[in-house]
Amino acid sequence: MLVKIYSAAPVGIEAVPVTIEVHSVPGFDFTLVGLPDSAVKESHERIIAALTVNGLETLRRSYTINMAPADIKKEGAAFDLPLAVGMLAGAEKLKVRELAKYMIMGELSLDGSLQPIRGALPIALAARKAGFKGLILPEENAEEAAVVEGIEVYGLRDLTDVVRFLNGEKKDELNPEDTWAPVKVDTEALFAEASYPTDLDFADVRGQYKVRRAVEIAAAGGHNMIMVGPPGAGKSMIAKRIPGILPPLTLEEALETTKIHSIAGLTNKKRGAGGSGLIVERPFRAPHHTITDVALVGGGQNPHPGEISLAHNGVLFLDELPEYKRSALEVMRQPLEDRHITVARTKETVDYPASFMLVAAMNPCPCGHYGENNPAHPCTCTPAQIHRYLGKISGPLLDRIDIQCEIEAVPYEQLRDTQPGESSAAIRERVLRARARQNERFKDSKIVHCNAMMSAKMVREYCVIDAESDKMLEMMMGKLGLSARAYDRILKVARTIADLEGKEAIEKKHLMEAISYRSLDRWKG
Repeated sequence: MLVKIYSAAPVGIEAVPVTIEVHSVPGFDFTLVGLPDSAVKESHERIIAALTVNGLETLRRSYTINMAPADIKKEGAAFDLPLAVGMLAGAEKLKVRELAKYMIMGELSLDGSLQPIRGALPIALAARKAGFKGLILPEENAEEAAVVEGIEVYGLRDLTDVVRFLNGEKKDELNPEDTWAPVKVDTEALFAEASYPTDLDFADVRGQYKVRRAVEIAAAGGHNMIMVGPPGAGKSMIAKRIPGILPPLTLEEALETTKIHSIAGLTNKKRGAGGSGLIVERPFRAPHHTITDVALVGGGQNPHPGEISLAHNGVLFLDELPEYKRSALEVMRQPLEDRHITVARTKETVDYPASFMLVAAMNPCPCGHYGENNPAHPCTCTPAQIHRYLGKISGPLLDRIDIQCEIEAVPYEQLRDTQPGESSAAIRERVLRARARQNERFKDSKIVHCNAMMSAKMVREYCVIDAESDKMLEMMMGKLGLSARAYDRILKVARTIADLEGKEAIEKKHLMEAISYRSLDRWKG
């Protein structure tokens, strides 16, 4: 007997439909082909145990199973359930006609219970695109998959439930009114429940008015920024509060962000709003400086998204920037420019989104007190030490950081001030108004949503400056030795500053402020 079961294999942040063909005849053999990995090959033992425990043995049957397309590698234990369903159908214990209506995924425990899988959201999208009526998967993944409209999602607890559902049997013999019902998720309610963090408010930040202004500009235009200053000045404290002033995620951004986290297996560990797996708040990722190149940008033998992709549509915070491996920092250069990362391997190539806002922090020297006018903490570093320390940040990487801001220690008088500073809510209002102007400006573009994402052609169109400003910029470019890339980024920042003021044209004062954020010569010595 030949039956077909339908499932999917995650590739990158998408999912490709997989057809599992099961040929069953009397005998005792089991053959699995179609480029399965070790976890898929081991599924036979888990399936046999689960079938036995649940009284669903398929004795004296030989199975030849093909997983097509054969050129896509099938990874992980999520194929346990469709393989088990195929074996049961081959043994004529399931109604075969129902199998063509559903895509099925799930990992089996030895007792037959279903364990959560990775990539539920991409799989649901693939099922809808392929025209399936519904999706059957573990109940822990149901709400994540159910945010996809146009497909019925059934979250089931164990193998017995799956068999009863596919055979059209009642869910509970003792309670006939308890019927099988697809999971429903109100995405509008999820976004309404989403909130900004109340425990991380800019009102708690004392002083640092210049840095707060720089952060507001960075948030308003989606610009990368770096803060340079002594230990304890508040760099990390400020960075952690940046997500609280960014615009809320749109549904499109939320779906794309959730797809990445789902593929990485993170949506099961940290549920979104309302208990759903949908991520409705902008990510904030802060990897430790010991992180490897692969963990940062993604890849590996079986490619997975890295931290720069997990920060997609959010913030990537790199504290103590010079402490990161030089190689790890350098591989970020291309994603910072292109906003995606392509991982190429011998047998496959995957593409991960990486449109994040980089926020970095560093000390000016190894001891942290270079340039600080404080007799109690004199700098103890030699010029050679300072040069080596700052040399860990390459010029090409620094060139891709739009806003470079010096931060000083907070004076004691400001620390004693009991009056709260300006709140995140007040800053966020100005950021939202500036972003609204950008949304209107780029409404015809599908890939540009803020000033930092403008192409060179857009810079020429939307960042026009007058002759006097142009002459001043030419002089500063020569004085500071800035590159053509820095020229474009200065104009983008100036455009954002003008947007914050509600101005249509970039004025000289906007350009001057933008230029002031481009120089770290003082720290370079």
